[in-house]
Amino acid sequence: MEHDNVALARRWFERVWAPGGEEVVHELLHPQAVGHMEGGDVTSVAEFLSVRAALLDAMPDMAVRVDGLIGQGDDVAVRWSVTATHGGAGLGMPASQQRVTFRGITWLRFSNGQLVEGWDAWNQGRLMTTLASLSADAAASAG
Repeated sequence: MEHDNVALARRWFERVWAPGGEEVVHELLHPQAVGHMEGGDVTSVAEFLSVRAALLDAMPDMAVRVDGLIGQGDDVAVRWSVTATHGGAGLGMPASQQRVTFRGITWLRFSNGQLVEGWDAWNQGRLMTTLASLSADAAASAG
């Protein structure tokens, strides 16, 4: 069971953020799952898909890499990193077309093959500050 949860966690990170990832969200995310994300709690599949859509709109080429996983029972901790181009306005600021990187750790809890709760730890504030600065620089260069 422990090994299966580690495989599910890897699949979640490798597939959810890729094109067509909505199918994996519907398959692996329990309808009453709770995600304790940096921007606040997400309490439904629809809310998670909305957050996902905003991130992918802002960073359409987002590539998530699993850097490490460790599991015990229903719990799996994932160390991950992202590279992307800020190519859209999905996070409320004009696209800068600049590359960004960020990393974090997520603790997931599974039950019966589905994700039921997750806790994200990453510096979303730093990413938003970086994107705002890049957007301002791009606007100044264009003006």
